[in-house]
Order: sequence, then C-alpha cells, then structure tokens
Amino acid sequence: MSEPVRCVVDASVAIKLFIEQEGSEQAEALFDRLGTEPDTELYVPELFYAECANVLWQYVRRASYPAAETKASLVRLQVLSLQRVAIPDLVNEAMDIAITHGISAYDACYVELSERLQLPLVTADQKLIRSLAATSFQIHSLTTFSLPDPSA
Repeated sequence: MSEPVRCVVDASVAIKLFIEQEGSEQAEALFDRLGTEPDTELYVPELFYAECANVLWQYVRRASYPAAETKASLVRLQVLSLQRVAIPDLVNEAMDIAITHGISAYDACYVELSERLQLPLVTADQKLIRSLAATSFQIHSLTTFSLPDPSA
C-alpha cells in the first residue's frame, strides 16, 4: 500500500474535474485517490461547495460550460468523501491571515485549515501561491504536487 495522501484542497483544484484546463489530469488523479486509496484524506472548509458553484456559474455565464450540467457537477462534488470543516471554526484566524497577507478571507480559510491540520494546501490559484511564497505556509501548486505511487 502506498503512502496516504492527506491535504487541503481548494475550489480551484476541484473545478478542474469539470473544466478541461492545465492541471485537470492532476486533479482527477488526486480525487480518484478517494475511491482507490482508503487512507486518502482531502479536507475542505464548507465554503468549498459554494465557491465551486460560483465558479461553475461564471463559466455558464461566459457560455463556457453547459448550464444543464451544473447540478450534476455539484452532486459529483457532494458525494466525494471529503473531510468538511465548519467555517466558524476557521474564520477568526482566517481573518488575521487575510489582513496580514492581503488575500481574500475565502482563501484564508483554506490556509488556516491547512495550518490547523499541519497539512499542505493544494491549489491551482497561482495568485494565491505568489501572495504566500515568502511565508511558512504549506502552499503547493496542483501541477507540481507529488502524489505517491499507488503501486509502491
């Protein structure tokens, strides 16, 4: 059995399951671990689902994603075995992170969850990665995040 994958993932990673773009293959591989590797734990703050819905809505508005597929996409996310964390548990410390580092309170919730669990945050948000590059936060780009070999 391979080394378990444990990390925080943000909406920028999950959306790649539905919108074909750079990093989509890595996102599929990461989320596929939930079904194939029983020790895989992917954590999200509860706002994750609303953020994913909002991103899909933006793609629908730009006619880049079929409106008829949005509900099925959201259901697909909801049935994944993600470890959900309530926002009230994160928001106070997240606000401090947001103010200190000039990032959104939404992004700061993911960062705070990562800090609290001492797990890496995997994101496809290059702006977030750049904003926190000089910090001690464990921020990893989806495209360079290394998954253990499942056959190892």
